[in-house]
Amino acid sequence: MQEFDPRQTNFRVAPRVLAGTAAVLGLFVAWKVTQGPQGPDAPPPLSPAAVAALQHTAFTQAEAQPGFDRPESVEVKVRRGETLEGAVERAGVAPEEARQAVQALAQSIDTTRIRAGLAFEAAIARPRADRGHARLIGLSMRTGPASTLTLSRTFDGAMRLRELDEQIRAETTVADGQIHGSLYESAAKLGATPAITAQVVKLFAHKLDFQRDLKAGDEFKLVFGRQVTESGRTIETGELEFAEVKGVKFYRFERAGGDVEYFDENGKNIRGFLLRTPVDGARMTSRFGPRRHPVLGYARAHQGVDFGAGHGTPILAAGDGVVMKASRWGGYGNWLQIKHSGGWSTGYAHVSRYAKGIRPGMRVRQGQVVAYVGSTGLSTGPHLHYEVWLNGKRVNPVGAKVPQGTVLAGADLARFKANKARIDRLLAGETETRQLAQADTTAVQSQLRR
Repeated sequence: MQEFDPRQTNFRVAPRVLAGTAAVLGLFVAWKVTQGPQGPDAPPPLSPAAVAALQHTAFTQAEAQPGFDRPESVEVKVRRGETLEGAVERAGVAPEEARQAVQALAQSIDTTRIRAGLAFEAAIARPRADRGHARLIGLSMRTGPASTLTLSRTFDGAMRLRELDEQIRAETTVADGQIHGSLYESAAKLGATPAITAQVVKLFAHKLDFQRDLKAGDEFKLVFGRQVTESGRTIETGELEFAEVKGVKFYRFERAGGDVEYFDENGKNIRGFLLRTPVDGARMTSRFGPRRHPVLGYARAHQGVDFGAGHGTPILAAGDGVVMKASRWGGYGNWLQIKHSGGWSTGYAHVSRYAKGIRPGMRVRQGQVVAYVGSTGLSTGPHLHYEVWLNGKRVNPVGAKVPQGTVLAGADLARFKANKARIDRLLAGETETRQLAQADTTAVQSQLRR
């Protein structure tokens, strides 16, 4: 009998033909696609990303078996003290099916030493009217950074185990999107890790208040290196080479001496003298000027600004400088003061504790964690009271005319322009990443049309 080949027929027909039995389900169909017919006229094998798309289509378009709903994917995490068999059973399948699944998985992994938190996806078909157990259609489990273990049923109902190992490649990625929710969530959807996004937030700290200045729909662009699997999953990120938020652009540049800094389009150091917000993600709760003191109950000058943040939130040094004080100071509680150049200094009050090694005389860099938010001294709750001083007098941190960054010149400027031109070409769309992604998408669409 001729073997079924999903490449040589309408893919939508396959699930319908097979759904009447307990066999050949989505994972098996996806596996068959990767095998394909042999010979010079055979279509090229699909990448794991294309296989995943076909696999998902097989599940979602499959007709329900008699007495069961259409298959659905359920994500399960092993709980503390739970066995793998118990976790599979918790997906809703019968104990016997869970046992069979674990026995099959045991061919490739040690199923007796499973750690809490291990995640897998179980494809199940639930019984109609909620009577009886769900039917286990398949199971997928990530076993390494680029390896996946899949389990599916064959024609005779037995469990078939397959391992999929993806290639890992290094690439420069262009993440171009809009903010919906938080910047962290939006960037993650485009392959950026929390570490990359945290670097962006720190980079823009002296230009933008991420709580007040950003809104839904604002555009951002990031360029960074990463190690990525064939299916597009980020394994590890490298350097942030470019960042743009609300039209403000920063380019990474390494000076001849090895120092790395970020500059605007004209080669001007974009790092402001002082950060606008020395606490990531904090909101301003009280401004500079006269106010009614929340503890003392009478009006008096508020000589700084307050940022509301949770207890223990890291406090960043607003600029390069030397620690002057790190001790108790009356109603300010635990107080930290840093001296900067040009007669400037900054103060941080009510901190819960100082960062390791922070003491008078220690040099700190802008953005370095120097303390943690607390509620020491005269305070009604955890927050940072932040002050800016110029020549011994307090000034309003909001709008203070602090010095600006330096400008590149000579050989450094020439090298910067060459690097900027390379980044601009990437932003214009001349990237291998986009070409590969388009080719992969075309391959999937071609298979789905057959």
